[in-house]
Amino acid sequence: MSIFEYNGSALVAMVGKNCFAIASDRRLGVQLQTIATDFQRISKIHDKLFIGLSGLATDSQTLYQRLVFRHKLYQLREERDMKPETFASLVSSMQYEKRFGPYFCQPVIAGLGDDDKPFICTMDAIGAKELAKDFVVAGTASESLYGACESMFKPDMEAEELFETISQALLSSVDRDCLSGWGGHVYVVTPTEVKERILKGRMD
Repeated sequence: MSIFEYNGSALVAMVGKNCFAIASDRRLGVQLQTIATDFQRISKIHDKLFIGLSGLATDSQTLYQRLVFRHKLYQLREERDMKPETFASLVSSMQYEKRFGPYFCQPVIAGLGDDDKPFICTMDAIGAKELAKDFVVAGTASESLYGACESMFKPDMEAEELFETISQALLSSVDRDCLSGWGGHVYVVTPTEVKERILKGRMD
């Protein structure tokens, strides 16, 4: 078993019309044993920028704490919040710094940039970025997420339709992966508000 599969995870970010959604499952496991069903994979950096960390849970928490520290230093020095593109470059360089002993994480970054243009991106454990204009996925359920998102995604969705689409994609994908599941955690971010919702799993 790959170290990335040790805890299991499912992460997806999707773009809408001047908005984005980011969602994850809630299972924390040790291989096939479920340890917790309320695990938080998605974290807020600021009101318009979120990061989800799939992979090894301990490394995810360590990397997140270091990212919060670096973002606070940036805020003190620049007196503004980081743009999503800048933050993605920061995450990428921090992971590449540790390329000979990496954090076993695959981050998914989603944010609203200038003119409230949505930005999403994911990267591998050593920081190789993958940018997309529709959706990005990560975690042990990534293969089934690709299939579900590919068939359900439409461009320029409004916030409510985007929530519905990403939720259905996530729930149908984790049903096909035994290492992730137990419902979902969804954030839908528009220029004016952040909506957070908990999804019940189909088996709950």
